Amino acid sequence: MQSETQTSSEYIQHHITNLTYGKFPDGSWGIAHSIEEAKAMGFNAIHVDTMFWSISLGVVFCALFYWATRNLKAGVPGTLQNVCEMAVEFVEDNIRQVFGTRPNVIIGPLSLTILVWVFLMNLMDLIPVDFIPALAAMAGIHFMKVVPSTDPNATLAMALGVFFLVMYYNIKMKGPVNFTLGLFTHPIDHWAAAPFNFLLEMVDLIAKPLSHGLRLFGNMYAGEMIFILIALLPFYAQWALSLPWAMFHILIISLQAFVFMILTIVYLTQAHETGDH
Repeated sequence: MQSETQTSSEYIQHHITNLTYGKFPDGSWGIAHSIEEAKAMGFNAIHVDTMFWSISLGVVFCALFYWATRNLKAGVPGTLQNVCEMAVEFVEDNIRQVFGTRPNVIIGPLSLTILVWVFLMNLMDLIPVDFIPALAAMAGIHFMKVVPSTDPNATLAMALGVFFLVMYYNIKMKGPVNFTLGLFTHPIDHWAAAPFNFLLEMVDLIAKPLSHGLRLFGNMYAGEMIFILIALLPFYAQWALSLPWAMFHILIISLQAFVFMILTIVYLTQAHETGDH
């Protein structure tokens, strides 16, 4: 909820600013205590809250599946086991439909990790926007963004991780020479079109990780912004709007996790297709 001393603009700025640790203009290192200090750090900085919540949710994901495997029941499985089995079967079905039966020991665990991890990060958006920041303020922490997927650094980092893996399999499956030749011979297989082909392929390679990461960031950032704008309204109006939006946002949260996973599978499938570039 907006305090009496804050303007609407200041309230929004406060909620979209990350807890930043970095290098000050004078050469010293520390935590930024204002938006201006965070901006002055530039690229010599790290978003502590994004790292904390993303790693913590990764640990939660591992702990949930570890606990489910430690308490397996053949007869009547528990709720956690059912949920984990549904997630695994859902991922297996999508891999079978898109990737096929190609031998690859990475794509299964990678797809499952992406689906659940991104879903958990997105799920943090359903926590009231002032709850955790208020607790952090009581502990002397000035800024606290709890949704890692609303930070483009996190989403682009995941997309780049997938991109480097795709490039690795492109070179491994096609060979360095054939992969390089493909950059100049696709889509038009003629020597005169080589510069044009190379330009198109470079644009395609750059666009894939950018669209992969920014799609997730844009949708989640927009959803978070709507929650922040609702929090600016009078208290009686907040519940009337936040509850329907939260219910609709559950669909967005799930859909964005699925889209990020399925694009990962599609990109890895393309990298394994040796017949076409």
